[in-house]
Amino acid sequence: MTTSKNPLFQQFPPIDFDLRQLEIFCKVVDLGSFSKAARAVFLAQASVSERVGTLEGLVGVRLLDRLGRQVVPTKAGEILYKHAAKLLEMKKSACVELEAFLGLKQGNIHIGGSTIPGEYILPRVIGAFQKKFPLASVNLTIADTGKIENLALDGALELGIVGSKSSNNNFICHKLWKDELVLAVPARHRWAERGEVSIKEICEEPFLLRETGSGTRLIMENYLKARLKKDLGVLNVVACLGTSTAVKEGIKAGLGVSILSLRALDMELQAGILKVLKIKDLRISRNFYLIRDKRRTASPICKAMFDFLLASFKEKIDKGHD
Repeated sequence: MTTSKNPLFQQFPPIDFDLRQLEIFCKVVDLGSFSKAARAVFLAQASVSERVGTLEGLVGVRLLDRLGRQVVPTKAGEILYKHAAKLLEMKKSACVELEAFLGLKQGNIHIGGSTIPGEYILPRVIGAFQKKFPLASVNLTIADTGKIENLALDGALELGIVGSKSSNNNFICHKLWKDELVLAVPARHRWAERGEVSIKEICEEPFLLRETGSGTRLIMENYLKARLKKDLGVLNVVACLGTSTAVKEGIKAGLGVSILSLRALDMELQAGILKVLKIKDLRISRNFYLIRDKRRTASPICKAMFDFLLASFKEKIDKGHD
């Protein structure tokens, strides 16, 4: 019997890989960057590159193309990514089910908060949560409402607290703490001693606006349309800024006035640096909302945080304030 040397009959070693390699590979694809993936999986960039190279060697084909600073999957990489994502989700589901069976309330939870709840409310709430669940580790991401919603939908965040009610049907959505938006001006501004100003006066004043995606901006826009039949174009916008902190610094510098959450102004009001005024015939209030993607399996620690946030809101309501 003779053995054919035809390359069509060439024997290839079986393809094999482990879940950690797939996790790292998927993170590189998700973030489009070896350096960002390295930070996300807590490894050195060289180690991430080495493990992806090992995976490519095991599969026998290039999985990623390096296009300058961008990293994109090849056709083979796309096939592997599709199945790897399912395998990793199955692993997560198995761990969650076992933790639930064992009654464990421990591990890491990744949550997100839009600027106001993220900077001014959640740090205190997380502290109280960790006193009750000392084996829990909470990772908090702060971004605008739109970004938090997208991260929750992508699975990067298990829970989000945002500044406006989401219209996405994939979210379980619960009302949380109440907030009031007020006009903030420098302490030496000519309006500083007035109790209120009209929207017409505000429209003539240099105005600092939050960026697109901000819950504060969306609430302002909705109120202007519903109550006054106007849009943001009526404002004399001199700058769009990415955070409430940046807006406050702009107000202090005399760049303009703005409408901000009263929760974000506590320190400046106590120090007498800024003043707040009411807007004539327009009281702007809102609630923050707790969101979770109902398509994803919640871990026991995620359920514990979810229930804790709802309970903290109910406790404030029972005490007569929110």
